[in-house]
Amino acid sequence: MANAEKVAAVAELTERFQTSNGAVLANYRGLTVAQLAELRRALNGHANFAVVKNTLTKIAASEAGVADQLGDLLTGPSAIAFVKGDVVEAAKGLREFAKANPALEIKGGIIDGKAMTPAEIDRLADLEPRDVLLAMLAGAMKASMARAASTMAALPTQMARLAGALEAKRAAEAPAAETAPTETEDSQTNEDAAADADAQATEDPTED
Repeated sequence: MANAEKVAAVAELTERFQTSNGAVLANYRGLTVAQLAELRRALNGHANFAVVKNTLTKIAASEAGVADQLGDLLTGPSAIAFVKGDVVEAAKGLREFAKANPALEIKGGIIDGKAMTPAEIDRLADLEPRDVLLAMLAGAMKASMARAASTMAALPTQMARLAGALEAKRAAEAPAAETAPTETEDSQTNEDAAADADAQATEDPTED
């Protein structure tokens, strides 16, 4: 490969590392050209699968700032699935193809800036696709908003019932409060009775 071609290849790989949602490295030894084409179809546009040269890829990974996550994986025959769409769907496509074609060996990769082991990529394939997760989240939010709206709608009725109950309680307590003699009234009545008695006792019996 001429020097200019190497420079161009490194620049292209660097851009792919920088603009992709993730990169999954695999050993493709033993796969035929037809099988590689089948794998690309299995990824269904969620990732671009490309056979790469380790030396140039290491340079590109270094320039893209991901050498620490990928450097040790660039040994032996290497190919990279650059994820452009849903990372979960890409992981599913790789796993399903690997089940039918054991020659494809997932080495590991980097997803959203985080290094991933083959086991972690396999677990990633068990998740729901992004659109399904978004739909589930939207459904949960809608249900929560519906419950909140129902609660708010019920508040005026509940407040009216509470106000009515308080009013009824006041009405029931009012007559009792009006008829019950107060301590001051009782005391005044007793004092008046005592004064009358004293007056009668001191009247001159000969006054008639």
